[in-house]
Amino acid sequence: MSLARTWSVGLAGVHGAMVEVEVDMSAGMPGVVLVGLPDTVVRQSVDRVRAAVVNAGAAWPLRRTTIGLSPASMPKQGSGFDLALAAGVLAAGDAVPADAVSDLVLLGELGLDGTVRAIRGVLPAVLEARRAGHRQVVVPLGNADEAALVEGIAVLPVGSLRELLAHLTGRSRLEPHVRGSLPEPPPGPDLGDVVGQAVGRRAVEVAAAGGHHLFLAGPPGAGKTMLAERLPGLLPPLDEPAALEVTAIHSVAGTLPPEAPLVTRPPFEAPHHSATMAALVGGGSGQIRPGALCRAHRGVLFLDESPEFPRAVLDTLRQPLERGTVTISRASGAATFPCRAQLVLAANPCPCATAAGDAACTCSAHERRRYQARLSGPLLDRIDLRVDLPPVTRAAWLDGTSPPESSAAVAARVAEARAAAAERLRDSGLTLNAHVPGRLLRERWVVPRPASRLAERALERGVLSVRGLDRVLRVAWTLADLAGCTVPGPEQVAEALGMRLQRVAA
Repeated sequence: MSLARTWSVGLAGVHGAMVEVEVDMSAGMPGVVLVGLPDTVVRQSVDRVRAAVVNAGAAWPLRRTTIGLSPASMPKQGSGFDLALAAGVLAAGDAVPADAVSDLVLLGELGLDGTVRAIRGVLPAVLEARRAGHRQVVVPLGNADEAALVEGIAVLPVGSLRELLAHLTGRSRLEPHVRGSLPEPPPGPDLGDVVGQAVGRRAVEVAAAGGHHLFLAGPPGAGKTMLAERLPGLLPPLDEPAALEVTAIHSVAGTLPPEAPLVTRPPFEAPHHSATMAALVGGGSGQIRPGALCRAHRGVLFLDESPEFPRAVLDTLRQPLERGTVTISRASGAATFPCRAQLVLAANPCPCATAAGDAACTCSAHERRRYQARLSGPLLDRIDLRVDLPPVTRAAWLDGTSPPESSAAVAARVAEARAAAAERLRDSGLTLNAHVPGRLLRERWVVPRPASRLAERALERGVLSVRGLDRVLRVAWTLADLAGCTVPGPEQVAEALGMRLQRVAA
């Protein structure tokens, strides 16, 4: 047969797109023509596939070969099409039955010796194959556990092209992969390690309960990084849809560890302050990859020494933080990634950052203002909680009368508060107070006027913006959920306002 077709999957952001691979052989000068908007990696796959086919013990057809990747208008990127190209060429050259590959989805990169190597993005690819109605998918051995996360489709792991040839010709059939039990993720750092800092501990608890963004300021050694690293341990584990969504992002990014194919805990990303805009929000000159903000989806993005980040890089976070998605456009196309993460910023009070505090500071007033101005007002206006951490005293370090609460104890309160918020917000389709639009705060979940009077006065004095007032009310609802109240009172509004205005008043 001179015409054969099979299937593979391309990636568009964190979603898969079915690609039909058609191979036609005709009389003429031997050669290969590859059409369908392939990138450089896909074009080079022809040479890899030819060497792999020969080294697998099959003959490369000496005919004019045309390979089409459909839909032709979608850019094809990456090395994941190698296995499908090899199967299509073999079927068109009558080395394997064409019917055996006509409904088969094949994913994998080929080595010159015919080995099948693991690739990125297998989970969203298999999800798309199942959605399109395919019943079998062939994946590399290294991606078998990841692909088996998708139920309702048979996953056939293959280690070499020779094994695939034996399967397609019926000599030795591949058995569907059965995934074993997932290993328990290692325990994260515990909040009980943090000495003192009652205000900081309260802030991370409130941030975890309501999904609020957090800004921690204080001298070196005050515990800013320790508190931020322990915030994910206060968040509830990811449910199955959320775990698959987060795992798909890390699969596309290439950061999914093979020993833990499913991300079940909220991720934590802490990029260095030298990170570029593409590293933070996503990008790339070839295939668009998610950045640290996207990889922190449903988890925590921690920017330590945040004033050291370029201001333009930080300001790119403003729109994604509001929308929960980021769209990256390049000449080859556009990709949209979810990025509903909690942002935690940490900063020293000044450039010299002495552990002794302001008494030993050598910075001028101009230097301090310039340092703090690196965080723009519009970005800080999107931060719900702003907390100053004082230096840890000797009494708190040595003479504490009781051990600090552990992460497990605080996480139990956070889970109860989140359950109360989810019940209240059930009809709106929301689950966290931080995501409630300001309009609904004024129409459906109204804080009583006597309780909100203090925040309204701050708005009248110009200390709060309208967005800031909405954020104070959201935090007040979270405080009420933690306290077991059905509606915020003056105490909750006052505490929320204090957490909002600390840095303004400093």
